[in-house]
Amino acid sequence: MSLRNKHTASPVNIFTVMTNLARQENAYNLSQGLPDYPIASELSELLREAVTEGFNQYAPMQGLVPLRENISCTLNDRYNTGFCSPDTVTITPGATYGIYTAFAAIIEKGDEVIYLEPAFDCYLPAIEINGGVPVSVTLESHNNFAIDWEKIQNAISAKTKAVLINTPHNPTGYVWSQNDWDQLAAIIDGRDIYVVSDEVYDSIVFDGQRHIPGFLQPLFNDKIISIYSFGKAFHITGWKVGYCVASKAITEAFRSIHQYLTFSVNTPAQYALAKYLELYDAGEAGRTLQVKRNLLIDGLKPSPLRPLATSAGTYFQLYDYSAISDLNDVEFAQWLTTEHKVATIPLSAFYKTLQKDRIVRFCFAKKDEVIETATSILRHIR
Repeated sequence: MSLRNKHTASPVNIFTVMTNLARQENAYNLSQGLPDYPIASELSELLREAVTEGFNQYAPMQGLVPLRENISCTLNDRYNTGFCSPDTVTITPGATYGIYTAFAAIIEKGDEVIYLEPAFDCYLPAIEINGGVPVSVTLESHNNFAIDWEKIQNAISAKTKAVLINTPHNPTGYVWSQNDWDQLAAIIDGRDIYVVSDEVYDSIVFDGQRHIPGFLQPLFNDKIISIYSFGKAFHITGWKVGYCVASKAITEAFRSIHQYLTFSVNTPAQYALAKYLELYDAGEAGRTLQVKRNLLIDGLKPSPLRPLATSAGTYFQLYDYSAISDLNDVEFAQWLTTEHKVATIPLSAFYKTLQKDRIVRFCFAKKDEVIETATSILRHIR
């Protein structure tokens, strides 16, 4: 007997490979997007409170009512809307799960899904395992990864069922403008095409920019599902709790799948997050990460590494290393980790199509001393 591989992505993703190599080499890990600094003490205490107060059994399938209520109030206040309610919010065990379940609800076998490369590595398998056909539109590094709307228009076919987008964008740090949303709306207007919008870095934007959520777009209200992660906003990636916002019709379809996959999400964590939403400063994550981004960029100014467009959001900054090495990006990342003890991620891991760019992604969601030591090492590589 043998099992057929149901997707064409790598059997072991690059984040696991590079993090394992970083541990093996005792390297400074600027590869995987996982913060190494403490979470808010209030959040820790609220999690303890949840357990001691007895919130240890199954939560409702949709998520705890207080959490969904507080998410709705937070988003409505932040974006001056009345769209969000407990009926349009569903709690999920992380954003990757939310993306997968969205496709399970939306697409049928043979449906095409347009996505933009470079793309986070869970996108391709989520489409393929659910029977979809991925259609990639490549963002070019020589054009600072700007969106080519003509390419997207040309990728639309009679089989297109969904478009998958990501803002703020991992790995480029690009943040969608209202014009971007308007361009997409013009392309899919009048067509039966859904939008799956990965917005996990919504609270991590820099330099006065503002995240614009997909659910705010009036032409998309009944066509879009926006996906979020508490892991990014509160630096708690290991809690694996996120949520989705969509119209009632899409929410019902999503929940009809969700109830048979995981049914419910970690109850103590939901309790803690519901309480913490009443306390936290919505701008904290962006301010903290902007300082760390600047620390990385300033620390690497004397180095031969050339930054691409300055990250406007997320945990990440891209660098061109062609002045240092002719190695391909996977080999360079391995060499950097083993020989210089700084781990990074090769950009080619975010593409299905072959790429020859010599670009790597650095994560700056790290302690200041880690960034300072790593950049000091990188400055002296020639």
